[in-house]
Amino acid sequence: MGSLTYLALLAGCLLVTAPLELVLRVRVYARWRRLLLAVLPEFVVFVAWVLYAIAQGHWQYDGDLTLGLRLPGGIPVEEVLFFLVVPLCSVLALEAVRTVTGWDAGYPAEEADA
Repeated sequence: MGSLTYLALLAGCLLVTAPLELVLRVRVYARWRRLLLAVLPEFVVFVAWVLYAIAQGHWQYDGDLTLGLRLPGGIPVEEVLFFLVVPLCSVLALEAVRTVTGWDAGYPAEEADA
């Protein structure tokens, strides 16, 4: 399973948090603009950082532990997915906590529903 481990962990993250959207109705996917504002800046910064680290020889990935599918710059597809999946799961978890506890997380409920 070595080459599938990274993908399996990402899939596990999604499987654990996906029900939060349905069961608790946190509406993360329905508010896709807000989700993009939360995820896109992190995605751009970290992908750029990893590409820089790869180009400088500071970072490398074992081909036996990834699928071997590399995107431009030598970044494994799993690493790019990591920078999408983990923030998505984090937002789902945050919104689940807000829903269950009533915590406003710094923004009012009516703004959160927008």
